[in-house]
Amino acid sequence: MSTFINILTLSRIFLAALIFILLMSSDGYFFALILFFLAAITDYFDGYFARKYNAVSVLGEILDPIADKILILFVLFGLAVNLSSYLIAFIGAMIITREIWVGALRDYNARIGKSDATKVTFLAKIKTTIQLFTLSIYLFGLSANNMLLIIIADIFLFISLFITLYTGFIYTINSFNNDQNL
Repeated sequence: MSTFINILTLSRIFLAALIFILLMSSDGYFFALILFFLAAITDYFDGYFARKYNAVSVLGEILDPIADKILILFVLFGLAVNLSSYLIAFIGAMIITREIWVGALRDYNARIGKSDATKVTFLAKIKTTIQLFTLSIYLFGLSANNMLLIIIADIFLFISLFITLYTGFIYTINSFNNDQNL
């Protein structure tokens, strides 16, 4: 079962690249939206099956958040190129920066035996959900050719960025609070 679950997770990475390619053509917007929802569903089901069948694996625990990040970033950059949006590109770069920073914090904390400092929080799960929701608004807006939805997605993108940076800040504080290893 864990092999099937890991295939679901890996499919998100493959779908991310397809969505990016589809965003390069206005003929691909609707199909990109469908594939994005399919990718989001795999995110739900890989976790659901892993818990239901007690098939949680170390590889799955590593791959799942990476697949989420790859999906989010491919779509963000596809949207930035498609919409010629420096705003989306900049926020995408900020999100990448936060993810690299948190990855470094996790490595650091693992080395000093303080992994709980960067354990995934409920707010971080909400962050991913809001990011996925925001991207779905963008994709739906492109599919429906509705620029009002794009503006609404821009607002949610700022909310998403705020939560993304805030969770990164919390991980940083937790990592260096009373740290004697600096």
